[in-house]
Amino acid sequence: MFIVSGPDLVIAQCLAGIVGSFPALNARPAERLDAWLGCITAALAAARAADPDRKVAPFAVNQIVHDSNDRLARDVEACARHRVPIVITSLRAPDAVVRPVHAYGGVVFHDVTNVRHAEKALEAGVDGLILVCAGAGGHAGTLSPFALVGEVRRFYDGPLVLSGAITTGASILAAQAMGADLAYMGTRFIATAEANAAAGYKDMVSASSAADILYTPFFTGVPGNYLKPSIRAAGLDPDALPRADKSAMSFASDRVKPWRDVWGAGQGVGTIRDVPRTAELVARLAQEYAAARDRLAGAG
Repeated sequence: MFIVSGPDLVIAQCLAGIVGSFPALNARPAERLDAWLGCITAALAAARAADPDRKVAPFAVNQIVHDSNDRLARDVEACARHRVPIVITSLRAPDAVVRPVHAYGGVVFHDVTNVRHAEKALEAGVDGLILVCAGAGGHAGTLSPFALVGEVRRFYDGPLVLSGAITTGASILAAQAMGADLAYMGTRFIATAEANAAAGYKDMVSASSAADILYTPFFTGVPGNYLKPSIRAAGLDPDALPRADKSAMSFASDRVKPWRDVWGAGQGVGTIRDVPRTAELVARLAQEYAAARDRLAGAG
């Protein structure tokens, strides 16, 4: 959800009862992160004080653990000051993040795309794993969730979150049925009223299908899923992109900027056809989940 998620979306998600999250790098310049964390923390505290019985979810901040992120130490310090409940890490084992987050009582969940990454994250002391499987938006893996969940569950019985083309309540139930505890959804929330995405981005997500998604390392050096129409609109041919520098984590062009001009999305776009408010979407997901559960109970 690079660029897309910010305080408005996160607050709306948490008030609707689900964990809202955003990448620390979305707050630009770096000084803005402190203000964002203060805004989110204050809004959620006010909601809890006004109605102690209301289900207000905690929020999460994603930290990119990579040499290209020269803000990491500063952003982790900001999370510590505001006692961010959940920190999500990605790209490398989060040794530098786990200790300061645990020191104030927070938990760390790490994005992984294969078993070796999962093992390294657990060695670093993370509290949970997020399996980013085939079909997830942005930087994604290639393994089927059936394969990766099954292999990880052979050696890990802790909190497990599943990501990859999850856009409906039925797919949330399916994630739990195969062994995950929670579902991780990104693309579905791009097309919401509170998302900080251009109207054209939201419209493209709601008009696309899985065939419109391209998996390529070209834009950042790390393989990810992107909307082909946005690549074409940027003046590039999605069927004839050059090879990428895997170590670069950047795309050198004065004309085309990844994420600003080339938009990430997952293969689940084919089930997205509207741009609702977040509260409406979460209520719909809950209804779909209950309906799917009832169908299974009836079939049994």
